[in-house]
Amino acid sequence: MVLKLEENPPTAWPDGIQISEFTGTWRVAHTKSRNEKALAWQMQKKDISYFLPMTKKVYRRKGRTFRSLLPLFTGYVFFCGDDDDRVEVLRTNRVANIIEVTDQSQLVAELTPIQLALDEGEQLLPHKYIKAGQRCRVIAGPLIGTEGVVTRAGERMRLVLQVDILGQATSVEIATDMIELVE
Repeated sequence: MVLKLEENPPTAWPDGIQISEFTGTWRVAHTKSRNEKALAWQMQKKDISYFLPMTKKVYRRKGRTFRSLLPLFTGYVFFCGDDDDRVEVLRTNRVANIIEVTDQSQLVAELTPIQLALDEGEQLLPHKYIKAGQRCRVIAGPLIGTEGVVTRAGERMRLVLQVDILGQATSVEIATDMIELVE
């Protein structure tokens, strides 16, 4: 079943708050197949803070055009709360397991630029996780101060934003005059 864009859960809950302001312990819910949005809705109803970055996808089937939002990191929902919230997430029966986050500040630092880019309306695309490459820092625009690995996609430059705990990444298009090499 394809949801209309407005029928999707918010990317972050509570809505309108930056994830860096969430209180509690960050964890990652590794969901059962195709359960990310349903889990987000249930977390919202239970008032559990979460972050579910999504990307727009447009495709055609049988002559019709469909637009949908898909999780950027398939199978994962980030959430923040106490031990009771952890238990509530497990009780949803939508989670295969929960990944404990050992470096809380690193996870927030890696997710914040993704939230900022989505808030600015940038189109993020799933990207292969890169261990080697030139590390750059953004020197202008809404992502100023953000660091990532730069790659090329055809003629365009992209900044890869990595989420180490998942071994996954996303990327955003960036102009070369907006970045500098990190030594």
